[in-house]
Parts: sequence; C-alpha cells; structure tokens
Amino acid sequence: MIEIFETKDGSKTLLNTALNETYHSRFGAIQESIHVFIEAGLNTYLKQFPDNESIHILEVGFGTGLNAILTLQAVLNTPYKVYYETLETYPLSLEQVEELNYIEQIGDHLLNDYFKKMHTCNWDEPVEIHPNFTICKKKQPLETYHSEKDFHIIYFDAFAPNVQPELWTLEALQNSTQKLIENGIFVTYCAKGQLKRDLKSLHLQVESLSGPPGKREMTRGIKVIKT
Repeated sequence: MIEIFETKDGSKTLLNTALNETYHSRFGAIQESIHVFIEAGLNTYLKQFPDNESIHILEVGFGTGLNAILTLQAVLNTPYKVYYETLETYPLSLEQVEELNYIEQIGDHLLNDYFKKMHTCNWDEPVEIHPNFTICKKKQPLETYHSEKDFHIIYFDAFAPNVQPELWTLEALQNSTQKLIENGIFVTYCAKGQLKRDLKSLHLQVESLSGPPGKREMTRGIKVIKT
C-alpha cells in the first residue's frame, strides 16, 4: 500500500507500507534530490564539461519523477539538451504523484504541464517533454536492462540495499555503469562500504561526499577507462 508521508523539510514523499520504505529521504524529499542528483551529479558534470550541450542521463528508479522534473528545471533556458532514460518496474499513477504537490513546493508553476506529461506519456519510447528534455521511461528491471545509448550521468535512486538488494549487486551495478562514458558520473544517496568497493572494481574513482540533511555521507563515482 502507498501512503503520503510528509518529510522534515515540509515536502512530501510516498511511503510503501509493505516495505516500510519511503521514495525519498524522510528528512526532506526535494532537498535530498537537489543535493544528491542535481548538485553532485548534473551540475558537477556541467561545470567540468560546459561545452558538451547534449547530456544523456540514466536514472534507476523513476518513482515520483522528482529527479526528472528537477533536471528539466535545471536545463530550461540553457543551451543544454538532456536525453533522460529511466527505469521503473512499478509505475505510480499521476493521481498519486499529484498529491505530493511537488510543483508547488518547487515554486515554479510553469513546470506543472511538463510534470504531468512525464507521468502520462508512453512507455518504452522517447518523448520530447520540452525542446531541452526528452524522456524514455522503461518498465524494465535493471537486471535485464540494455540500451543502445551511452550515458554521461547515472542517477542511482533505487530503494535501499536492505529493501531491494537485487539492484545493488555487483552484476546489477555493472549492468548500469558499463554504459557510462569516460569521466561520466555515477551518483547515489547510498554510502555503504560494499557499494564503494564494487564501484571501484568496476573502474570508478569513488568519492564519499557530505550527504543531504539526515545523512552523513553519499557516494559519487567517476568512470575511468582502463587502457
């Protein structure tokens, strides 16, 4: 069963009562997404490679669509164009995500139509939400995922390892990071030691960064191509 859960920054998330797991941090849904995925992921990459105007992002765990709409907001009125491929095996309804009032919390009502379109557009095909943002939602588990695309950034936003351990195995991580380009960024809220060891074995330089409110650390990896 899915219930509304109000986080400590006043923004809301969803609680899967069967798993007793929220879709975002209980300390703040919006601030977590901005801190982990936008600042440590997208903005970090754009600062390093400002001339690369075509950015491919892979997200593991579309969930409420919060990371996607914040990414779109970040590239509006910029020269950057994002192709956003996202995996979700248990899609939420538009009615469920609209109860979260994310657009009101973000404070940009111009995003409302884009957010609706993200949740109502067809699955398994690229859909242009905005000239700067194309999304391809895939109802496919990470274990069998395959893409013809290469990616500059991976948002790894699956449920926690104790809840969905199959998404955090070495094999699952390899299935996503093998499509990461050289100097591409893998970013996640998780800071488990096993995750860091696995990422290092997959040729990523691993950094432990300060986490969002309520979490001491998060993890970022940079892909290194071995010659």
